[in-house]
Amino acid sequence: MKKVFLIISIVLLLGLSWYLFLKPQDYRISFKANSIPGTINQTLKLWNGTFENNASITQNGTLNHLTQRIPINDSSTHQYDWFIEATSDSTSTVKIDVKDLNNSLMNKIRIPFSDTDFEKNSRKMVTDFAKKLKEHQDRIKITITGKDELSSTYCACVSLKSSQIAKAGEMMNNQPFLSSVISQNNISLNGVPFIHVTNWDIQNDSIAYDFCFPIVKPDSLPYIKGVEFKTFQGQKALKAIYNGNYITSDRAWYALLDYAQSNSIDIKKEPIEFFFSNPSMGDDELRWKAEIFMPLKN
Repeated sequence: MKKVFLIISIVLLLGLSWYLFLKPQDYRISFKANSIPGTINQTLKLWNGTFENNASITQNGTLNHLTQRIPINDSSTHQYDWFIEATSDSTSTVKIDVKDLNNSLMNKIRIPFSDTDFEKNSRKMVTDFAKKLKEHQDRIKITITGKDELSSTYCACVSLKSSQIAKAGEMMNNQPFLSSVISQNNISLNGVPFIHVTNWDIQNDSIAYDFCFPIVKPDSLPYIKGVEFKTFQGQKALKAIYNGNYITSDRAWYALLDYAQSNSIDIKKEPIEFFFSNPSMGDDELRWKAEIFMPLKN
């Protein structure tokens, strides 16, 4: 009997020691989202940017794990580890491990016996994000149409580098310049503006890309610093239709990545976007249209 009691005591002591000192989180929260991991990832980063207390967020190797640190006061910083798992083509489960980096032991002692302020504040934080995610999801629409083929076109381009979120702003900044080059040199347009991403750093959300106007190739072309006249080569690609603000059209990139992975399709991570709406005209953003392509490797 003493032996059984000793074994039980050791097991309980080990369990308590793990709970108090080794368990990585103080509290876990989870929710289901009608969204894919890439959209959740990007929305989480945007939401983090709304904090005024030097909140930081880092991506831990993949789209599916991010660590967020939010200073609460001079003596407390809360860490949120976000784990995003796709459960279908359009849904995900989000699990959040929350830890007070300065008061973890005290939280673990109190949590089993009461609904602490730490738990309440953590739930409020996650609920706020879930609400923002739903609002964002309601403002965009992505339709995967499958494989397609892009035609070759001659174009006038400027090469740019920016973060993904700054892409639309950089396009707007450079559109007057490209438009003036075309009009002042009597060059005829031959389609809608587009971008071709030549380098996509998914870990750091940064891109290098060409912003182009398709044109009818004239007999002679002027030399203009910063403008390259060239042929965009046609190619086979996966296609999606995106409706929504062009600032977040990269959500379709992630949808195409997921579609390619689910269907074992080899692609090049070099998105191409054709823009059919003029944002300066206002209107309902869900009526804005872009065709998004992800080139096939073969």
